[in-house]
Formats: sequence, structure tokens, C-alpha cells
Amino acid sequence: MAEALADYEQLSALSPAVHDFVAGGSGAELTLRRNRSAFDAITVTPRILGGVESPDTTTTILGTAAALPVAVAPMAYQRLFHPAGELFLAEAAAKAGIPYIISTLSSVPLEKIAAIAPSWFQLYWLHDRGAVRALIDRATASGCSALMVTADVPVMGRRLRDVRNSFVLPTEVTAANLVDKYTEAHSALNGASAVAAHTAAAFDPTFSWSDLEWVRSVTEIPLLVKGILDPRDALAAIDAGADSVVVSNHGGRQFDGAPASIDALGSVIDAVGNDFPVLLDSGIRGGTDVLKALAIGADAVLVGRPLLWALAAGAAEEALTLLGRELRDAMLLAGCADLAAVADLVTGRS
Repeated sequence: MAEALADYEQLSALSPAVHDFVAGGSGAELTLRRNRSAFDAITVTPRILGGVESPDTTTTILGTAAALPVAVAPMAYQRLFHPAGELFLAEAAAKAGIPYIISTLSSVPLEKIAAIAPSWFQLYWLHDRGAVRALIDRATASGCSALMVTADVPVMGRRLRDVRNSFVLPTEVTAANLVDKYTEAHSALNGASAVAAHTAAAFDPTFSWSDLEWVRSVTEIPLLVKGILDPRDALAAIDAGADSVVVSNHGGRQFDGAPASIDALGSVIDAVGNDFPVLLDSGIRGGTDVLKALAIGADAVLVGRPLLWALAAGAAEEALTLLGRELRDAMLLAGCADLAAVADLVTGRS
């Protein structure tokens, strides 16, 4: 039984190679570590005597009602961690009342996931624009209520743990949404990552703002752009038709040397204004982290790795219940009756 959301890593009992696939970052993992050190350095000044008994954590995220200001981050190949994979975590998200974001690289077809949880769809830009259009149409037809374009993966970052492990997917775990499953992911390569070989075959590194404008033109559901760190890119995303941006460094798995997402959050909000929805991804490990992100100005956060650890431990529902408890405890201790009060807290750096 976990006492904190961060405990699930120790309870996950994965093979060393699969553990490294989740835990690792790119390069020397500087950005991976920076995500946590930046959160640890943030201080929040609590308020007192607010008469708060039961904080209200409910909100609406891009038109989706949510019991917590949280969405399950898009994460690939979840059948690596549990036989039911995405279905198990999506069911937990549905019970928790939060959006589940389906990855292009999910190991269960998106239609099956969307049937059991309020879902958004995360899109990678593929070489085949027809395949991109087909994914968008499938997501919309399945009832996905938002489209999240991940823009920071022209190529996969060099993830040295996977290289050293010659990481390869088992044959039963595939990119279930792709017509051509790109067999590179299952071909062992000594001293190389088969998953990186797969993304190199599938992804188009020339993805540009004009392509994003095309995406906007073919769907009417809310459009989010994930992978924003520079305020200029946030403004460009708005110009291209985005309804929201996600401040993210991909969990430290792409450009090693990028700032912590939480450190980039404030300048992005200053650029786009308080009325434009901004989400935060990367580094969230518990309810106090959620509160810190909201106090700086995020409208909601994406939670990733801790839920994969919980998935592997067979405890996805328990983990989301625990995250809600952690957030409510943090709000009580900070004197906040609701999320508007959290946004009014004063933050600093230690």
C-alpha cells in the first residue's frame, strides 16, 4: 500500500530494462533531474484561518468537467506495464473523473479506450499525412473531446538507458493505432533502441507551423499544443489556432539542457495572458506539486510516470485516489477552499 504517489515506483516490480524505459531521460538526464529540483525549490506561502473544511478540487479543462485539475498524460505502450494496459488506466481515470489522454502509440486501439473514459487524443506528426488525417478522424468519431499535438519530438531524444539496454518491445506490444505497426520496434539492435528506430521510421521531423494550421483546419474540437517552453512558441501556437498550450519538456526525455517545465511556466503565462488556458507537464510527483503548478498559474497539470508505476503495481485507481487526497490535504494546509484560492497563493524560490 502506497503512502504517497511517489511510492509506486518501488512497488512496480518491472524488469530493469522496462524500468529504465520509464525512468530514464535523454542524454545525461540533466533536464530530467532539473524537473524535480525546480519543483523542490518552489515555496508557497500558506494562508490561515480560512475556515476551510472540504476543499473543492473540481474544474473544467478545455470543456471537459474534471474532479481534479489533472489529466492522465499521453504515454505509449502501456501493455508493457499491465496486461490490460491503457484500458486499466483509462478505467481508473473514468472513476476518478479526470480526462485520459490517448497516445498515438497506445498499445490498445484508441476506439476501445475512448469507449470507457472521457478522452482526448494525442497526435504525433507522421510521414504519411493521410495517416495523420485518419487518426484525427478516428479520434473525433470515437468521441475524443480534444486533440493534443505533441510538437517536441521531431526525432526521439537519445535515451542512453535504452541504448545501453538495446531496448526492444515484446512482440505482443504494438502501436495499435497505426495501420503499419512499424516492425522496427520489435527488431533487436545491439547497442541501439528499437523504439527509437521505430519513431525514426514513423515520425516526420519536418513538422512545421503550417502543418499545425492544417491540423486546425481539419478538426473543430479544442486543439492543444504540447512541448511549449519558449513564450514565442506559445504565441505562434495561438496564431496557428491552438486553444491551449502545454508547457512541457517531455519529462526530460527530449532536449537535454532544456529548462524545467515549471520554471518555464510563468513566462509562458505572462506572454499569453491569464485568460488563455495553459497546462503544465513534467515533474509532477504528488498533490503538493499540483498545488505549486496551479499557484504559479497553470489551469491544470498532466501526470505521467507515477501513474505508469501505479499501473505496473496494479494500483491505478488507488493512485488517483491518493493523488486527490494529497491535493486536498495540500489545499487545506495552504488555507484554500477552491482552486481560485490556490491561484491567489504567493510563490517563491528557496
